[in-house]
Amino acid sequence: MAKRKPLGQVEMELLKAVEHLQPVSVRALAEHVAESTGQARTTVLTMLERLRTKGYLSRKKINNVNHYSTRVAMKDILPQLVADFVQRTLGGAVSPVVAYLQNKESLSREEIQELKALVNELESADAHHEGGIER
Repeated sequence: MAKRKPLGQVEMELLKAVEHLQPVSVRALAEHVAESTGQARTTVLTMLERLRTKGYLSRKKINNVNHYSTRVAMKDILPQLVADFVQRTLGGAVSPVVAYLQNKESLSREEIQELKALVNELESADAHHEGGIER
């Protein structure tokens, strides 16, 4: 995936809503998010256009009304957002993320299994990179 410009919190929420409702008109989206965010229709329109300019959304006229859809699924966006956060906020260090996970009380069994699989994958890649020599 090509690197896109970072997203703010409200943009993320709108992107999730668009993904859930797509294709969605500004009016329908504004009604949907008004309950949780209180954003006015004009603000929603501005944010949608910003997301479209950043490459996250596409716009298509349906029955003479603009409808928005995601160009990239959230599951494909999130890894890049996490990588950006780690680089920009944590200076590339992953140990604060590990410390967060260690102190998080609500990791599910599935999440723990995913983390174990990731560690195994990282160890395999490291061993392969080092020519099979364990450190």
